[in-house]
Amino acid sequence: MSEEKECCPKFDPLPWDGKKNEWKEKPFLMRTIPQLFHMPLPWIYGKAITEMWERAQKLNIAPPIKDFLLLAYDPSPWKSELYLSVTGEHPDAGNIVKISGTFMSKVFDGPYQDVPKYIKALEAFVRSEGKTPKKYYFYFTTCPKCAKKYGHNYIVAFAEV
Repeated sequence: MSEEKECCPKFDPLPWDGKKNEWKEKPFLMRTIPQLFHMPLPWIYGKAITEMWERAQKLNIAPPIKDFLLLAYDPSPWKSELYLSVTGEHPDAGNIVKISGTFMSKVFDGPYQDVPKYIKALEAFVRSEGKTPKKYYFYFTTCPKCAKKYGHNYIVAFAEV
C-alpha cells in the first residue's frame, strides 16, 4: 500500500471562525499574479504559491506548516495579490510587506464561486460586532485535490476593520 503524499495539511477551522486577529507589522511575502474576472488561473496560482513557499523555506523565513497562511486580495478583476505569512525578513526574499490592523474572520465550507455570498455573510458578522469592513482578504486553505480528499473546501474570509 503506497502512502499518499500530503500536499495541503488538514485545516482546522476553529481557530479562525468568528475571530478577531490583531496584527502589528506582520510580515508577508507578497506577489502579484494575473487573473480573469476575479477568477484565478489555476496553473499560475499554484505555481506562484509553490514558488513563494519554496523561497520562504530556502531563506528560513517559512513558518511551520501548521501556521501556513496565504491571503489573497483582488484589487481588480485582472490582478490578485498573494500574501504568504513569513517569520521575518531576508534581503533575498523579494517583496516583503508588513500588515498591521484588526481583521475579523469567518470560515466557510463551499465552492469558490460562492465568494460573493461569503463576503455578504462576513459583512453581516462584522457589522453585528459594531465594525465596518474596509478590505477583504481570502485564505483558500487547500488546493482542489486536497479539498476533495478531505471532503471540505474551507475558505477563510478576513475583513480589515
